[in-house]
Amino acid sequence: MSYTALYRKFRPDTFAEVKGQEHIVTTLRNQLRVNRIGHAYLFTGTRGTGKTTVAKILAKAVNCENPSAEGPCGECRICRAIAAGASMNVIEIDAASNNGVDNVREIVEEVSYSPAEGKYKVYIIDEVHMLSTGAFNALLKTLEEPPSYVIFILATTEVHRLPITILSRCQRYDFKRITIDTIADRMRTLVQEENVQVEEKALRYIAKLADGSMRDALSLLDQCIAFLLGEELTYDRVLDVLGAVDTDVFSRLLRHILEREVTGCIRLLEEIVMQGRELVQFVADFTWYLRSLMLIQSSDNLEDVIDMSAENLARLKEEAAMADMDRIIRFIRIFSELSGQIKLSAQKRILVEIALIKLCRPQMETGQEALLDRLRQVEEKLEQGAIAVLPGDTARQGAGAQESAGEAVKKNKPRLPKAIPEDVQQIVSRWPTIVGNTDNPMRTYLKSARLTLGGDSRLVLALEDGMASDYFIRHPENKAQLEALLSDFSGKEMEVGIETVSGGQEFEENFVDISQVILTDIEEEDEE
Repeated sequence: MSYTALYRKFRPDTFAEVKGQEHIVTTLRNQLRVNRIGHAYLFTGTRGTGKTTVAKILAKAVNCENPSAEGPCGECRICRAIAAGASMNVIEIDAASNNGVDNVREIVEEVSYSPAEGKYKVYIIDEVHMLSTGAFNALLKTLEEPPSYVIFILATTEVHRLPITILSRCQRYDFKRITIDTIADRMRTLVQEENVQVEEKALRYIAKLADGSMRDALSLLDQCIAFLLGEELTYDRVLDVLGAVDTDVFSRLLRHILEREVTGCIRLLEEIVMQGRELVQFVADFTWYLRSLMLIQSSDNLEDVIDMSAENLARLKEEAAMADMDRIIRFIRIFSELSGQIKLSAQKRILVEIALIKLCRPQMETGQEALLDRLRQVEEKLEQGAIAVLPGDTARQGAGAQESAGEAVKKNKPRLPKAIPEDVQQIVSRWPTIVGNTDNPMRTYLKSARLTLGGDSRLVLALEDGMASDYFIRHPENKAQLEALLSDFSGKEMEVGIETVSGGQEFEENFVDISQVILTDIEEEDEE
């Protein structure tokens, strides 16, 4: 005998078995009890929430020979025929493949014939939004005034695509997403009947992954049981089967991002990829993690909304104190945009890497959230002493130079030294040649460098904050390689300082471009 999928095997047969849609079930029961049955129903809602199932139960209930308060008996001849799909009174139509005018005209013609058995002919039109404009027009009159023995049940996941003329002729019922608790309770009952050992944490993760769809949850559960046949279904094994990532990894990634550690983020992504995790699911889950972080920060009373263990919740609260709301919202925006791009991309990993670098480098964006993050970054550097004022630059000049509390600290532009060391002049005058003798990526970063002089009269490179400055600051061996190259050109031992700037304007305001001075002097000597 062929295997039957769990979502088909355990499909509800009565209204009492339908989970998560009590508002709809109660209304339909009341209509059946007082015999106020409508002629056209519209069931709308996300996939897997019970639209077709409830439509079939209603079709059985109006034709059942022995109906009860719970709905159809399920035992009479008509109920069994409908359940087996052999009843002439219940006609299921897939509008995705039968969406033309001719298909609807066939329905209109059949409507004129009364049911061979039972009281009603029920037409269940699934994915009704797929009907063409002509097909909708052909259906209008019949939908408005069908014979007394005909009931139309239209089901759709995209109700906004239906013409208003169709909507106005139907009783509309909106199927809600099913809660994680309801899905987990249902799956717990099913695994007991199937004699499968499943860890509670694993059940709740599958329920969360289903995103409100009972059918998706049972399909995922079916997949995990098939892969681990005969073994206990644990949380870690579910992650392996579904290619998902543990919450602990999200915490580690977030902390790397908050510290602006691009290298740490890329290495962690490498681990995720090497473990065979699915990047589309990773992006969706990390966005959900950021959403939980946002909710925790916005209120102290949202623990019930966030489905998470006490241990993970405590860690999330700790992380919420480490990031401001505007920063979290920027993270969510970037990953939400990534979620829409990554599904159809052939270079998923590269897109994720770009997004992670954006999170760590707010200067890559120009929006308000990114600007606030960049200001925060400057404040942190000031507190840590990372932005130093050059010697002789402590005095403020001009009226109004004294700053009020809370304002950003700005360095005064240093005066040009009386004499630039000869070795520095030699390096600056031959700078294009020196850069041309380096390999990428150093060559690329040096091309964008601005040359200035430190307080100790040594050469200083001003590099844009980001990958260029990190190349030398976070990797001292690269700085040592550059100093060795400059020593070869000058014939003297050279030490180089590195300054970080956010752009050309900050450099002009705070540093002297000695390359302009030296090259101007050389040109004047040539003219003489």
